[in-house]
Amino acid sequence: MRVPRFTLPPEGVHPDVAYQVVHDELMLDGNARLNLATFVTTWAEPQARLLMAESFDKNMIDKDEYPRTADLEQRCVRMLADLWNAPDPATAVGCSTTGSSEACMLAGLALKRRWQHARRAAGRSTDRPDLVMGVNVQICWDKFANFFEVEPRLIPMEGDRLHLGAAEAVAACDENTIGVVAILGSTFDGSYEPVAEICAALDDLAARTGVDVPVHVDGASGAMIAPFCDPDLTWDFRLPRVASINTSGHKYGLVYPGVGWALWRDAAALPEDLVFRVNYLGGDMPTFALNFSRPGSQVIAQYYNFLRLGRDGFRRVQQTCRDVATSLAHRIASTGAFRLLTDGSELPVFAFTTAPDVPFSVFDVSAALREEGWLVPAYTLPKNREDIAALRIVVRNGFSHDLADLLLDDLHRILPRLQKQTGPVRGPETASFAHGAGAPAGNDGRRPA
Repeated sequence: MRVPRFTLPPEGVHPDVAYQVVHDELMLDGNARLNLATFVTTWAEPQARLLMAESFDKNMIDKDEYPRTADLEQRCVRMLADLWNAPDPATAVGCSTTGSSEACMLAGLALKRRWQHARRAAGRSTDRPDLVMGVNVQICWDKFANFFEVEPRLIPMEGDRLHLGAAEAVAACDENTIGVVAILGSTFDGSYEPVAEICAALDDLAARTGVDVPVHVDGASGAMIAPFCDPDLTWDFRLPRVASINTSGHKYGLVYPGVGWALWRDAAALPEDLVFRVNYLGGDMPTFALNFSRPGSQVIAQYYNFLRLGRDGFRRVQQTCRDVATSLAHRIASTGAFRLLTDGSELPVFAFTTAPDVPFSVFDVSAALREEGWLVPAYTLPKNREDIAALRIVVRNGFSHDLADLLLDDLHRILPRLQKQTGPVRGPETASFAHGAGAPAGNDGRRPA
């Protein structure tokens, strides 16, 4: 038979045939377990997969029809509020989303609306709101600024500072600033931004000028790492200036793609006029989301993980990821062919570049590793540090010390061939990976994820 690709076939086929056709084509995808570019979960326990399969048909939004699923969502919100030290976890406000991107949109909307209410109450204009963040933010923040008409004030990298600094953040703030976004785990290199320092600097700004700017912590990855591996690090609702936090349940929350979380420190941080109350299917449902119908299976899997692992289990999983990352980073550096930018000691993610005297580029390395089945992204850093081209490795649950050994074996295997080159063969234009936030490459030097 001939498989139509762009039109509906005139007649259907046997389900086994349809399955085999789709299955065979998907074999041409890369192996997800060997994808060291993605932060997204690629392995889960069989019991979690079974629960997800049993609940694919549950519509998350139908809280009246699926009250137990709705209750599990609220339990997860309370657990995260407790994990992130909300003043009163029992009254913290939050919701599940389709991922961190939607969660960031919701947090940004809340910041903008709070600013608008305050400005109107003072009889002042609500024109020209701005949002301060590092150039290393994920593309969802550029989308937020574009879609909801907020000026993005992107702080460029400078020298060895590869993310947002406190002094730079405060210098960009004014009376129109709706908030500062601090990233707990930059996707470029895995480093934490100094949330406590940023908050302290904003406290000082408020005391000196009266300009009172809240902070949103984009903890897409780090909000599920720091509470377990860095319990003494102050970055969350312990800081009064932190108004909201988001995370990806499908990253270091260990759930397959399709779930994120947005939490506000209390009801006052989320304006009531953003919450819709829907009389749907016989029940009154408060909802704050950009999406409506979506499966409840990922939320159920998130609750399973919280129940299954507990604090100690999450600590062991995340610490193992960090141990694999730091070990692999230092062994790669020990080859002498590479220089570390970060070593995986914050997020279990590290970035490295080539040593000055080698005859190959990071893009050559990425291409050679791809021939071995490994997907390791190579990219240039954003504005002001476009001179740095780096490789990045994300260590996730399921990427063991044994797999790290195999990656290192393949790296040692390709290095002699690359060392024989007379010079770099591939440059940024040949990269098969896009990375980070911002407009397409060629505009401000950043690439969408």
